[in-house]
Amino acid sequence: MKKLLAIASLCMLLAGCAGVPVAHYQAAQPVLDLPRYFNGTVDGWGMFQSRSGEVVKRFHVVIEASWTERDGQQVGTLDEHFSWSDGTTSRRVWTISRDGERGFVGRADDVVGPARGETAGNALHWRYVLALPVDGRVWNVDVDDWMFLFDEKVMLNRSAVSKFGIHVGDVTLSFMKRPAP
Repeated sequence: MKKLLAIASLCMLLAGCAGVPVAHYQAAQPVLDLPRYFNGTVDGWGMFQSRSGEVVKRFHVVIEASWTERDGQQVGTLDEHFSWSDGTTSRRVWTISRDGERGFVGRADDVVGPARGETAGNALHWRYVLALPVDGRVWNVDVDDWMFLFDEKVMLNRSAVSKFGIHVGDVTLSFMKRPAP
């Protein structure tokens, strides 16, 4: 009986970790077309909160985004320029390509291996490992990243950050697409 109870508990624990599949948002509108939204200039305002909820850092990011045709495939470049609340700046350049009908693969210098994403309806779900500098050291952290399109200009982003499966914090970010010149 104890063994059965232990197996049932483990199954419930693992099911709780699974989360909502991106397909759950298939009918949500407006439909997120990643190359359409991330094309041009997009501003973002965000914050990182520790697992206790304390706001550790705030930031503004300006993203210059464009898509080109390479070898018969659309490839996106998202050039992100961050201004942090402590006065520092940083830059991340993403290269994104399609992976099937609803999938995307992204790469950046501080991302360990490929980022994998999938869209459905108004949602995009990314998962990747980020090499995060902390107090003079670099920590490889897991990022579970969700983006939700609200209209043609506004998208919200929520990322859970963990290390060794332990939740260390969250990033909350709002995007506003600038009108085309």
